[in-house]
Amino acid sequence: MTLPVYLLEPGALSSSVVGGVVRLDGPEGRHAVAVRRTRAGERVVLADGGGRSVEGEVVAAERDVLDVRVEVVRDEPEPSPRFVLVQALAKGDRDDQAVEAATECGVDEVVPWQAARSIVQWRGERGEKARRKWDAVLVAATKQSRRTRRPVLGATASTTDVVARAREAALVLVLHEDAAEPLAGVVLPDAGDVLVVVGPEGGITPEEVAALEAVGARTVRLGPTVLRASSAGPAALAVLSAVSRWR
Repeated sequence: MTLPVYLLEPGALSSSVVGGVVRLDGPEGRHAVAVRRTRAGERVVLADGGGRSVEGEVVAAERDVLDVRVEVVRDEPEPSPRFVLVQALAKGDRDDQAVEAATECGVDEVVPWQAARSIVQWRGERGEKARRKWDAVLVAATKQSRRTRRPVLGATASTTDVVARAREAALVLVLHEDAAEPLAGVVLPDAGDVLVVVGPEGGITPEEVAALEAVGARTVRLGPTVLRASSAGPAALAVLSAVSRWR
C-alpha cells in the first residue's frame, strides 16, 4: 500500500536533508494525528505541492503535530508537456467532480471557464467562495491520489481569456460531440501546454468553437457516446495520460 501524503506550504521543504526532522502541524498535522491516528514508527510522505517531497519515519506524534525524520528527498520535475483542463462552470457539483477526477488523472492546471452557456456565474463573494472550494477539492484529490505536485488553479477566465491562452499553447483540443477527429489519434507535442477545453451542460457555442479554431484549436471526440461536463475532461486526460505518462 502506498504511503499517505500530506501537503505543506510551498517552499517548506527547500532546506530538507536526509537525517533532518520536518514538522507537520496546522490542519494537516491535525488530520494526520486526530483523523488518521498516525503514530510514531509509521512512515509518511510530506510534499510541498511543487515537486519536492520527503519520505521518512514519524519520530513523534503529539496533539496536531507530527515530527518526521527524513530518509529520502525527491524532486519531481514539472511534466512536459503540461496538461491544462479548461473546465466550463457547471451547475450543482458537476464541475467539482470534474476537478477531482481530473486531478486523479494527472492534470497540471485547471482553469475555471465562464462560458457563454454556463448557468453558474462566479461573481463577487460567491465567486471567491466557489474558487476556494475548487482549491480545496484540488488539495484533497492530490493527497488522495498520492501526488506530490498539486495542480495549479488558474484565474477564472472569460472566453476572450481562453482564446488568448489557446494562442500561446502548444496544442488545444476542444471536446465536441460532432467532431470528426478522434482524441485517441492525437499526437502530443514534446513540450508546452496542452489545453483540453470542456464546455458546460448546454455545450460550447459555435462562436466559441470558431474563436478557438481561429487560433489553432482542434475539435476532437472521445467516442460514440456523449459524456457529461463532469466526466468529459477526466476521460480525455486519461486518454492523453495513457499514451504519454502511464507507460
